[in-house]
Amino acid sequence: MKKLLQLEHVTMQFGGVVAVNNLSMHVGEGEIVALIGPNGAGKTTAFNCITGVYEPTNGRIVYDGNPIIVNHPTGKMRKAYAGYEAERFIGEKTLDPTPDEITKLGIARTFQNIRLFKSMTVFENVLTAMHVRARENVFSAVFRLSWKEEREMEKAAEKLLEEQGLLSHRDEKATSLPYGLQRRLEIARALATRPRLLLLDEPAAGMNPQETQELSAFIKEIKERYDLTVLMIEHHMDLVMNISDRIYVLDFGSLIAEGTPAEVQDDQRVIDAYLGVSEDV
Repeated sequence: MKKLLQLEHVTMQFGGVVAVNNLSMHVGEGEIVALIGPNGAGKTTAFNCITGVYEPTNGRIVYDGNPIIVNHPTGKMRKAYAGYEAERFIGEKTLDPTPDEITKLGIARTFQNIRLFKSMTVFENVLTAMHVRARENVFSAVFRLSWKEEREMEKAAEKLLEEQGLLSHRDEKATSLPYGLQRRLEIARALATRPRLLLLDEPAAGMNPQETQELSAFIKEIKERYDLTVLMIEHHMDLVMNISDRIYVLDFGSLIAEGTPAEVQDDQRVIDAYLGVSEDV
């Protein structure tokens, strides 16, 4: 299986705090992979490194066979660095793309706390996201030379809303939707950027068991419909075990286990750190 995303010895250090420590993992094309662990384990920090929100202190991230992020400890951090592999990437060219550049490569994400454009309608949220693929420039936008492309994007936005069961809410303010539909809209907005890799940060947060079950089916559906690879952070173990091909487990920023759902579920380190310690009666 082709590796679509690879993290190689990624460390993210804030001052003296190592939030992610020497993390190496990969996501194969077409997989659904889960990243789990206790609160504060470094999961969202890893997502922020992948998507260009943070510049990792050390390590390399490879997407579709090409390095997209590379860094190593510099300046005062060379002395303060508390992670591993400090010298590994010193000879390589530093790469630090911005989040919009990462999105254009084909990586989209959602957030643990829903981040919709609050003043915009459902339709406008999706249409705005589509502009990341627009060919227009300042000149063509000012003189309305790109009206054909705009119309194409409007039709594509309507089609996407219809596919996601949101077309009837087209002109409603995004924040007026029920919580479950807001979450679906945020995923639809991510899909509007036409990603190959979709990162979902706790998509079931705040959902009841019925909504979580529906979300599980929804993630499987969009994976097949849009030919996606999915990497997700999630605390709902029923959802994780139901749809994941493989799972990585973080604890205090370090990888403590990886494998299939069955393998991870039976790993004593995971049970002790996260899933709960069984007690002898």
